[in-house]
Amino acid sequence: MGFARTWAVALVGLDGAMVEVEADIGQTLPAFSIVGLPDAALNEARERLRAAARNSGMPLSPRKLTVNLTPATLPKRGSLFDLAIVLSALQAAGTVPATGRTVFLAELGLDGALRPVRGILPAVMAAVRAGHERIVVCEANAAEAALVPGARVAGYGCLAEVLAAAGADPQGLRRPAPSAAGPDGPGPGSAAPDGTAGGPAVRTGPDLADVAGQEDGRLALEIAAAGGHHLLMVGPPGSGKTMLAERLPGLLPDLEDDAAMEVTAIHSLGGPAQRRTALIRRPPFEAPHHTVSSAALFGGGTGIPRPGAASRAHRGVLFLDEAPEFDRGVIDALRQPLESGRVTIDRAVASAVYPARFQLVLAANPCPCGQSGGRGTDCTCTPRVRRSYFGRLSGPLLDRVDLQISVPKVSYGELASGAGGAEPTSAVAARVAAARGAQAERLRRLGLRTNAELGTGLLHGPLRPPPAVTAPLERAMDRGTLTARGHQRVLRVAWTLADLDGRGVPAVEDVDTALYFRSLLPA
Repeated sequence: MGFARTWAVALVGLDGAMVEVEADIGQTLPAFSIVGLPDAALNEARERLRAAARNSGMPLSPRKLTVNLTPATLPKRGSLFDLAIVLSALQAAGTVPATGRTVFLAELGLDGALRPVRGILPAVMAAVRAGHERIVVCEANAAEAALVPGARVAGYGCLAEVLAAAGADPQGLRRPAPSAAGPDGPGPGSAAPDGTAGGPAVRTGPDLADVAGQEDGRLALEIAAAGGHHLLMVGPPGSGKTMLAERLPGLLPDLEDDAAMEVTAIHSLGGPAQRRTALIRRPPFEAPHHTVSSAALFGGGTGIPRPGAASRAHRGVLFLDEAPEFDRGVIDALRQPLESGRVTIDRAVASAVYPARFQLVLAANPCPCGQSGGRGTDCTCTPRVRRSYFGRLSGPLLDRVDLQISVPKVSYGELASGAGGAEPTSAVAARVAAARGAQAERLRRLGLRTNAELGTGLLHGPLRPPPAVTAPLERAMDRGTLTARGHQRVLRVAWTLADLDGRGVPAVEDVDTALYFRSLLPA
């Protein structure tokens, strides 16, 4: 008997490592063992793979079969190793020629059908970076795998087709009977809902023209979209906070190629296995419920953790409605990704790092009954209860929010005259795109995308406005109403206001407006 080797990929977060799938056939009693830190799903693959090979007309050797996944110290999880294990076992038996540096990434059914797996995009990216350009996947994953530049992808529907293409004797190979439902999800030609194969993605979703009144809210939303700033909206129930938040993604421009690749890789890993034919071009929108756990928001799970809502919102919007109702420990943990743009999750077996550069939008009632805004005559909450309720949003978290606005109740006159007559999303999005273009031209050499990413070194160095412009900030800091971090964030918003007005440098009125939109933030 013999020995053979094929290749697969193990994912730890979005990072992939090449795995040598070694198969050895011994002369002892029949057995099938998989070593190299496999998880439960991989350990259970033994009987599944024997059945798949047998039902495809090329059974595995009845001798002792040992499969080693190298490097042995790296945890392996999931079913994407199925196809590589079967190919290495059949090559060790001499029934299939060697396949060289080809990488195999697919799950096998008992009938030999190839099934899609999660994380195919980051896995193929890792393989190409390691110099493995030939990739074999399930045909449902082929379009997604082909999105990676430099990958030569072949998609097949069953194990028999893979064996025939690898040079096995076609005599006796059996293909599974077609299933009425189909194992691979949506049919050929279906695209992911968030992208298109070529050209810009189609903008869909609610329109800003549906929002009546709320002039401050609309302006704050435009500023947030133009500069990538975080936003807090405080107002009574029914004032339009959720309506405004849901319309923010429609104002954002399509994702560029590198950002679209990042976002698609995260959703490929964190979402269900599906047929995806295009990169995600529209910024994602995540709105977890206020009962969300820390693991669901930031990522977690047994073994190697998967991305949470914060990472799925990467390059898009993370909306937390009823923000004071969230667990304080969970919502305070947002402070780290708001600064670093990534989430690091440590587990006993491995650590995973996921990108999480999102726009945070918080919506909150002013008190438990929600009626303390405006005149507050209908509020039944005591002053202590109101302070305690809004105090669930910690000062350090709010200090990281660039814009904070009050969203008052809409009057009947505003509702009657504003319905359908306000400025639509398309018009505001055009101004946002122009402002983003100005930022891109100014920041491209610095490796940044938006004003929200400007650091202290730039704001106090080459991008520092004239002293006369920053005088209001000096007075605010002297009064103790503005922190050093707040000073930096006000300057970021001032630059965005200048970009929206088509000016090369912020003016005093830009700084005053930025301070106004931060007036409710604590020092």
